[in-house]
Amino acid sequence: MSFDSRYICGIRVDASSYRTLADQVLEWARAGESKMVCFASVHMIIEALDSPEFRRVLLAADVVNPDGMPLVWALRSLGVRSASRVYGPDFTRFVIRAAAEAGVPIALYGGSPDTLRRFEDVLKAEHPTLDIACSISPPFRPLSAEERAAHVERIRESGARIVLVGIGCPKQEYWMEQCRGTLPGVLLGVGAAFDFLAGVKPQAPRWMMRAGLEWFFRLVTEPRRLATRYLAQAPRFIPYFLAQLWRTKMAELRAAPRRAE
Repeated sequence: MSFDSRYICGIRVDASSYRTLADQVLEWARAGESKMVCFASVHMIIEALDSPEFRRVLLAADVVNPDGMPLVWALRSLGVRSASRVYGPDFTRFVIRAAAEAGVPIALYGGSPDTLRRFEDVLKAEHPTLDIACSISPPFRPLSAEERAAHVERIRESGARIVLVGIGCPKQEYWMEQCRGTLPGVLLGVGAAFDFLAGVKPQAPRWMMRAGLEWFFRLVTEPRRLATRYLAQAPRFIPYFLAQLWRTKMAELRAAPRRAE
């Protein structure tokens, strides 16, 4: 399956949807294919602008979804009128329901031990038939090579075919890139989904999400952790993308007379 895509500040972003992406993930999972799916925000795009290595990781992903409304608006301004948000926590619920119905085993990788227990309880209550083949709460410190290998081996031996990874950007993208090709399953980098769905952290109201104001809600609720991301990093996206959009529109105008001929 191919998605209509555009490059935003040098990173390919795919205009997917909950249903089409879930169908694709299940198809890959049943076949035991090792794939990497990212949920991109403005923060992730800025991280990629600042780090050539992280940019390489994102460009190698199989799917990069527009997790935030600014990227949806960017896609639409670049000609993908049908672009819609594929929000990581919502997709987590969507794909878990699909996995439970299809009998596809999943693994959970991320969150504190308490958050992971709460998340498992929520999932078992909502989907009694769901096969949680493996759950790991990795330490927040950098892992040793031995620890990383042991975690990967546990997931592989569990038989999980969908791995939900919630250890934060850019850490989770690096981890998925290192594991792709080793684990026979689809790796989904869902960020704070574990905290949100376990009820550990509050989510922004839907109207704020639709208006592109989720960042403000999260800044207010976690100012110390997110101040640098939202007040120093994210605003840099605007001039970068406006410059790209200007170049794109100018190129279209220059090409228009040639098409008319």
